Amino acid sequence: MTESQNPESVWDYPRPPRLEATARQLRITHGGILLAETTRALRILETSHPPVYYIPQADIAMQFLIPSSSRSSFCEFKGSAVYWNIDLSAEVDEPGSSTVSEDAAWSYPHPTASYTALRDHLAFYANRVDECTVDGAVVMPQPGDFYGGWITSHVKGPFKGAPGTRGW
Repeated sequence: MTESQNPESVWDYPRPPRLEATARQLRITHGGILLAETTRALRILETSHPPVYYIPQADIAMQFLIPSSSRSSFCEFKGSAVYWNIDLSAEVDEPGSSTVSEDAAWSYPHPTASYTALRDHLAFYANRVDECTVDGAVVMPQPGDFYGGWITSHVKGPFKGAPGTRGW
């Protein structure tokens, strides 16, 4: 399946998830800083989930990301994930402003064989940064506090993540 102008139904996505390249323009901003911009991302497509975009580290302002020591997770398909905090404290001088977004991104430093292309890529939670866009469209975060899919007009649900959907 290729990306098109017609919305994709997340119920047509496979399980196990499919990994594919995308040329869509992705942008992430936080605290007035452009954290990432790329047309060289990868996306994971999994039944009932909006796409999760993985951005190459070369297209991320990595000086603002520090490894998190408070969180890790395991995916039966992709392997062990590590998390990243965004720290803008060196850039933001406004008193009282929050300069750290904890566990805002994650990556798979040693992905399973089927997902080796994810190495050196990060995915970001849309609800832990100020704005994410796909081809200029502002992203809505996937419901819930665990999944990190990005919802735009390019996809249609219903989406897993809201209360009562964990067992879908």
